[in-house]
Amino acid sequence: EEMQRMAELLGLRDECGEGAEGAPSLTGSCLADNRLNLDVYPDGCHRFLQLFKGQQGQVLQVEFLRLSSNDHLLGSTLGSIPHLKHLKSLVLKGGHARDEFGSCQHGILTSLPPDFGNLRCLTHLDLSFNRLSTLPNCILHLPSLRALLVSHNSLVALPEDFGCLSKLTFFSAMKNQLKGLPQSIGELSMLQDLDLSENVLEVLPEEVGNLHNCTELDLSGNRLLSIPDSLANLKSLRRLHLHSNLLVTVPASLASLPNLSRLDLQNNCLRAIPAEIQSSPFVHLRGNPLGEAEPAPQTDESSARRLQRLSLAPGEDSVLHSCISPGSFTVTSEGCKVALACGIRFYFPPGAACDPLRIYFRSLAPDPQWVKLRHHDVLLSRVLELRPHGVKFQQEVQIWMPYVSPQTLHEHEVVVRTFSGQSWSDLRTRVEQKRKSKKPVAHCSVLHFSWFLVVSRLVQNECKVPAEGTLLFSSVDPNIKVTFPPGATEWTRTVKLQVLPVSAEEIDEITASAGCRASPLLCLSQDSLVDFLKPVRIQLSLPPGVTGLNLDQSRLHLLHSDLEGQTWDDITSQVVLEFTHLYVMFEVTHFSWYWLWYTTKAYIGGIAKKVYERLRLYQVNFIALQRKKDPEQVLLQCVPKHKVEPVLKKLQNRYRGPEPSDMVEMFEGEQFFAAFERGISIDMDRPDCVDGRLTFIFYSHLKNMKEIYVTSPVDRKGQAVKGQVSFYRGAVPESIPEDASRRRKGPDSLWLATLPIKLPQLKPRWGENAGALNGFSFPPLNLGNAETGYLTQANLLSIARRVGSDWKTIGLNLGLTYQQIERIGYNNREDLDKQILDMLFSWAQQNSEDPDCVSKLITAMKESGRQDIADEVEAIIELGRQKYSASIRRVGL
Repeated sequence: EEMQRMAELLGLRDECGEGAEGAPSLTGSCLADNRLNLDVYPDGCHRFLQLFKGQQGQVLQVEFLRLSSNDHLLGSTLGSIPHLKHLKSLVLKGGHARDEFGSCQHGILTSLPPDFGNLRCLTHLDLSFNRLSTLPNCILHLPSLRALLVSHNSLVALPEDFGCLSKLTFFSAMKNQLKGLPQSIGELSMLQDLDLSENVLEVLPEEVGNLHNCTELDLSGNRLLSIPDSLANLKSLRRLHLHSNLLVTVPASLASLPNLSRLDLQNNCLRAIPAEIQSSPFVHLRGNPLGEAEPAPQTDESSARRLQRLSLAPGEDSVLHSCISPGSFTVTSEGCKVALACGIRFYFPPGAACDPLRIYFRSLAPDPQWVKLRHHDVLLSRVLELRPHGVKFQQEVQIWMPYVSPQTLHEHEVVVRTFSGQSWSDLRTRVEQKRKSKKPVAHCSVLHFSWFLVVSRLVQNECKVPAEGTLLFSSVDPNIKVTFPPGATEWTRTVKLQVLPVSAEEIDEITASAGCRASPLLCLSQDSLVDFLKPVRIQLSLPPGVTGLNLDQSRLHLLHSDLEGQTWDDITSQVVLEFTHLYVMFEVTHFSWYWLWYTTKAYIGGIAKKVYERLRLYQVNFIALQRKKDPEQVLLQCVPKHKVEPVLKKLQNRYRGPEPSDMVEMFEGEQFFAAFERGISIDMDRPDCVDGRLTFIFYSHLKNMKEIYVTSPVDRKGQAVKGQVSFYRGAVPESIPEDASRRRKGPDSLWLATLPIKLPQLKPRWGENAGALNGFSFPPLNLGNAETGYLTQANLLSIARRVGSDWKTIGLNLGLTYQQIERIGYNNREDLDKQILDMLFSWAQQNSEDPDCVSKLITAMKESGRQDIADEVEAIIELGRQKYSASIRRVGL
């Protein structure tokens, strides 16, 4: 619907057709009739120049042209475009290329040649995602221009005679740096849609009130302190977006606009709102400090300096399982407090920002390709990105990030880690508890913005080592000490110490040898590349069960490794070991990992490497459970071994299935897949389905769970199906140990585990196609809308198969009357399938015109205790949303 509306707006509906979405070859439909789509090619401009030279006659007849402005040959191409006298639509967008973090890269376009003004037929011009700082003057000479898109550029002003574009009906300048608007904007009498969001506008001219045909006006994300009363003249206005500004009050006359269906005033500084507006059902006011001041607006200095409190992206707190939508807010020199829906909070003290500054935020799924966890780290949060990157604040900005409580021992601590663009570093972090929810939050202070996440790491003790020497000991094991003698360094340097206790049971399990023992694992590091001038003395605990009295020194080995733990060398013969009853002392000048072993094994370095690598892995079980009421719904989960029993106990009332798989070792952040085999299949159209396999990423603190509906061949003639689900490794972190690779089983070296799945005998049910069942026919349906995702007739049939005996409860929660339910039951007595179908399709026909009917269906399923069906509906509409968004991006509107 949105695409049709835009096409009608531009007057291009008939000409565009279906071919505009394709990615044709140069010799095929690349030049199709009057359309030339070259933005899908990395060398589109080169191809255009070839066509212009070789098939000039055809090219000169082109009416619709698309090129990418990320192309390095764009400059040469711009000189040829003005020759296309019949051109109606021109797209020169950037944003086709992305950086390593997935952000769109702007195109190279900074201006247009003057003879572009000769394109007399041009009605649609898209210059989005470029580097325009001023609007090219030639645009003002395009007499037929009806749609102009210059979003995501660097425009600071519009020309004073901008109003000469008298035929303009659509104008988008979103995400620029516009500080003001020319008075001539009021001369755009035909303008219907005006988008000026995400700029730095502080005031609007009164002439904006002359846009009498304007139906949608988006001024969100600016710095507006007030809006003119003349906006009340926009009698055609349907939607007015003013959220995320600095508005203190708004005119009461806005409530009298006859066609207004949405007025968004969220996240402003409104303290006084006229009663007419506050009582209107279409007004959205969340995120304003209402009630903190007198009803009348205050203009005295004390109230102007009062700290803002902004509440953005309202919703329930979420740490990891739901992503906050990207958004922004403005910080002024007065400072402010900001709270996001997921529990993230900021405090900007007064004076932190000299000038008003727009802050952009978004959360990202942690990608193991660039979120590099260190040894023994556990990831506890999503990645928070704050822009502009590298912006310098005058005072420290405080950040509170909620996280999942780690299931780790006391030798771990929680820190906030930030990315500078080159490497990750840890910030000084304080752990606090939320007052109401008692959820843990990590608190840190920063002077710049970039990417942030919360991790659990080994406890780190550090100290400054001066020339006079000092002593450093571990807070995990105070018996581990490091003594720095006087003269060990000429200048002060920082030293860090980390300790990982290793139990005798872990050593026994990994080495399968009762004769092996090991001390705590000790890591020493410093901020200098130069070794110490004098030996540093280390005191380390002896392995468990070993004392200085019963010690056999021939079995004792001191091992040393690099900071990556890749190799372990026996340095026993290179140092002098001194023993007490409980400790061993030795001296070194180089810092890295140190480990004391007591064993009869000859190849001690290989054993240490094996144990070290195993300590970095998680031991997990795979679980495949089938819902008792509906065996075709299968729950898949990857569970760390210490969580298996409580998880199974929690699920046993609703699910049954095979025993968990054998123990498997997984890396934090490793990708793995689940594949159904032997006659069982899944919906390949799922967004998380890759080559017929479901994709997961393992994080020890997440549920790593998915519920999937499986099917079997229709021709199984009523017989049960004995299939299976197998789990396979996917892309793994780069530093995967060779030993772990060699231990993998099966003909597929990436195979992890296999569990049986059994589907019961097929009952006589309605067909998969929307045909008839003994005279029962199903009308064609499209519930919902394109933007939020449709539920089709086939979707409802699939849902109906899952409902079962809960159909009456579901029907009542959908709003059907008790009498309707009883009549459906009586009319289809002794046929449960028909009862379900009659109920579901009766409701669908009654609500087919309701755009909110899909969300009502989801709510009804949840209220009826059928979260499984609610999840299926949400998955269907989410896929629809993605397809809709993709189609919008392809068309470029």
